[in-house]
Amino acid sequence: MKLQATLIGFTAILMWSFLALFTAASGKMPPFQLSAICFAIGSLPGIFVLTLNPSRIALLRQPAKVWITGIAGLFGYHFLYFTALRNAPAVEAGLIAYLWPLLIVVGSALLPGERLRWYHIVGALAGLCGTFLIVGRNGIDFDGAYAVGYGAAFLCAFTWSGYSLLTRRFDAVSTDVVTGFCLATSVLSLICHLGLETTIWPETGFEWVAVAGLGLFPVGAAFYAWDYGVKNGDIQILGAASYAAPLLSTLILTVFGIAEPSWRIALACLLITGGAVLAAQEMFRRKPQMQTVEAERA
Repeated sequence: MKLQATLIGFTAILMWSFLALFTAASGKMPPFQLSAICFAIGSLPGIFVLTLNPSRIALLRQPAKVWITGIAGLFGYHFLYFTALRNAPAVEAGLIAYLWPLLIVVGSALLPGERLRWYHIVGALAGLCGTFLIVGRNGIDFDGAYAVGYGAAFLCAFTWSGYSLLTRRFDAVSTDVVTGFCLATSVLSLICHLGLETTIWPETGFEWVAVAGLGLFPVGAAFYAWDYGVKNGDIQILGAASYAAPLLSTLILTVFGIAEPSWRIALACLLITGGAVLAAQEMFRRKPQMQTVEAERA
């Protein structure tokens, strides 16, 4: 059960790897407008499930703390991320924001039934170094003039890691509630768009397909998979493995000719993959042990 849930969580990381490709192909739509549309699309799978089984609508009746955590996690993360990109260089802001996997691994020690091992920390740090090679490939230069953007990026990292860790504590809450989180995030993003941005619509059918792809996968199904994974899977392994997202994203962009291959990608691949394997060694040990127990019972 735990292994299956962890693998489902991995699918969220895989889907997030296509975020940059789909975003690049979606045209010049402002970020909050894009967020409003994508989260509206992302809520459709959940709405479809609730329509087929209306009795599940009752599962949306959750305490206020669940709703506050979910909406703050999804909307808060994207609001702070967009704010960081508006007020600081994308490279530095992205690197700071991507501290969240490390924060998840370290913060998991505070969760009931979890123990933080040295290899969890080393694996997460290896992933962070690999991410540094990718995100900082054109150089890093932290400037005090961008303090607001850097601050927003730090809050962004703490917001998503905090959301993920708190979600683990709501393990009895059905993943159906993510549908409501997506709808609320869509509405709040729309309000931000109307107040802060100028509306720009996709110009071609291909751009609309990219927007739909964003909404269905990286900004849709990924959040349902992540919710299920962190609630029922190994959150420490998922945290360390999350550093694979920028690597896979860069590889995907390279395959499609948007980015160029380099030694940094190869080294980052070694660091991130090695870090994830190190952090996940308990999972690899657990499987043979389970097979031995089952054989003895037979």
